[in-house]
Formats: sequence, C-alpha cells, structure tokens
Amino acid sequence: MNGQDYYIPAAALAVALAFKLPALRNNWRDPLLRSVCALLILAGSVFTFAAPPTIAAVNGWTGVTNFSAPLVYCLITMFSASCLVLIVNWRGGPPEQTRRTSRRWIVGYGVIVVVLVVLFLLGEAPVERLRDFDTYYANTPYIRYMIALYLTAHLVAAVVMVAMCLRWSLQVRGWLRTGLMIIVAGYVFNLSYDATKISAVVARWFGHDLDDLSTYAAPPLASIGALVSAVGFVLPLVCQRMSDNWQTWNTYRRLGPLWAEVQPCAPSGTPCVKMSWWSPPELRVIQRESDIHDAFLHLGPYFDERHRDRAYELAVAGGADEDTARTVGEAAMVSAAVRAHAADPDGRTIGSREDLPPDTPTGPRDLLGVSQALRDSPVVAALRGAATLSGPGAS
Repeated sequence: MNGQDYYIPAAALAVALAFKLPALRNNWRDPLLRSVCALLILAGSVFTFAAPPTIAAVNGWTGVTNFSAPLVYCLITMFSASCLVLIVNWRGGPPEQTRRTSRRWIVGYGVIVVVLVVLFLLGEAPVERLRDFDTYYANTPYIRYMIALYLTAHLVAAVVMVAMCLRWSLQVRGWLRTGLMIIVAGYVFNLSYDATKISAVVARWFGHDLDDLSTYAAPPLASIGALVSAVGFVLPLVCQRMSDNWQTWNTYRRLGPLWAEVQPCAPSGTPCVKMSWWSPPELRVIQRESDIHDAFLHLGPYFDERHRDRAYELAVAGGADEDTARTVGEAAMVSAAVRAHAADPDGRTIGSREDLPPDTPTGPRDLLGVSQALRDSPVVAALRGAATLSGPGAS
C-alpha cells in the first residue's frame, strides 16, 4: 500500500467526524458523543501516522530510527480504548457506573501505552522499517513483547466491539440498528487484520515466513474496516437528520392552508419576516406557527362557538370520530372568523367572547389538524360555501 491507501480512510474518518462535530458542539457534556468523536479522531490519526510517507517523515523529524513504531502502536492502543469507552457509554446504565467502567478501560489501556514505550526503549531497533516492522523485529528482545501487546489489546477491543454492537442491535430498530450492523461488518475486517498480523508474527516465532500476510494483506483489511465502520457511525446520524428535516418540511407544508387562511387577518403593524433560502426548516416552521398565533389573537373577538358546534354536529353525523369532528369544528370556526373579520374592516363587531376560547387550537398538532380540515373537509367547504351565498356577514 502507498500513502494514499492510508490517507483515504483517514480522510473518510475526518468526514465522519465532521458530521458529528455539530452535535458535539451543542451537547458537549454527552459522554457518548465525546466517545464517538475521540474514536474517530484516534482512528484517523492511526491511518495518518501509519502511512509509510508519514512514518519516514516522523522518523526524520525526531532523529530516532523507527520512532513511528511505538507512536503508531500507542495510537492503535488508545483507539482500542476509545472503542471500549464508546461501547460502555452506548450501553448506558447508571451514570456513576458508566463513568467508573470507562475510567477503568482508560486507565488499563493507559498503562499499556506506558508499557509499550518502556519496551521500545529497552529494546533495540536500529534498522528503519517502513512497512514490515512487526515481522522484521518479531524475535527481537523486548520489541517482540511490544508487538504482541499492542496486537492483543487491539484484538480484545475488536472482539468486545463486535459483541456489544450485536447485542445492542437486537434492542433497537431503524437506522441505528442498520448503523450498528455496518459497524459490526467493519470490525469483522478489523478482526481479519488482527488475524493476519498475529499469524505472521507467530510464524516468525516458529521460524516460518508469512510476512506477506502482515505487509500486504493486513493494511487493506484495516483500511476497508475503517471505511465501513465510518459509514456505520455516520449513516444513522445523516439519515436521522434527513428524516427530521423531511418531517419539519412536511409540517411547514401542512400548515400552509391554515397560514394562507388567516394571513389577511394578521395585525396591520406586524412586520413581514422574509426567510432566506438557506434558513433552516425549523425556523420556518416556528415563524409560520408564530404568524398563525398572531392572527388568532387578532381574530379572537370574531370566534363564534356556534360555527364550531354546527360543524362538529355535521362531522359526527357524517361518521367522523370524536377527534376529527372536533378539529373540523375548530377549522369551521376559524374560517367563519376570517369572513367576519373581512366583513368588519373598521373593527366595530365584537363577538360573543373578547378572548380566544380555551379550546381554540393553539398547539402544533391542533394547528396541523385544523389546516388539514380547512383543505380537505367537505363540512368546512360546505359551510364556507353556504356563508358565501348568504352574505359575508352571515352567521
């Protein structure tokens, strides 16, 4: 593998991290989000510093032959710890127990990092190896233990990651479950990476040569595993965000008939807020709901419960259930209030109530129901047509 084969998965992990950063910025105290971001940062660092061009550059900068070896091994070990901490936080449970377990994994793997550095300092690795350090020094005193230790730590983390993700996937549904299964697939490649590396090193211990497994087979497996895992981490977030945006845009669209109905009744001094094309859909929905509520306040004196009761009775007679009939009645009352307001340009008419009735639609769900009834209900259409024929001021 050349440098690009390492830098491409590093870039993919950076993209995955970019998708997570907005959520982390908004909820920094969430240990799960912090764990995910730490995992992505460390995984990207592993591929960046494991690339042969980076290895040569780091060795040259430090002036220490094979300095990159313990550096990469320590990064891999910290990455393994981040996997375990992520799973602990993902699994959930009592906060104190979760923090305690996370600290144990962090401390345990922190000790391993220190031991790796000590073993490298005790051993001798005078010949620079950019691609086959593991097998070349597999039988070197102290260095062999460093290699075995980092591979074991990575293997344990990969096994736990697969087991926990599989268990978690049985408890969830939707995009989260899909993402977990993709992560499992990615870690199967990681386990294959461990298998090839360990096989090559053990073969060296017994005087055999399976170096090609470590030099040529293992790196592509690690690269594929990283890319697949990155997709697993990003997919639930992206798809959930797309789903949320779709639901928000759908809410904005469904509020359209009610908004169009009451807009002529908005207070004359109300400023018209124009949204730019890049305005988030959540802000558009809030603005539309605000416009509707402002119009309701202005229509308060014109609301007449007789229109609501009449429409309710007609809807029930037509076979509508209780909730639908109530919504149809509210929609008919709103429509009648708009007509009454239009027929009273000087504001002289005062309805039976000065304030908005307690059961007038005020929540988002009621607004959606009223808007749909204004658009689809034959009862509302019939009462609106009858009122139009009898005159704008008819009640």
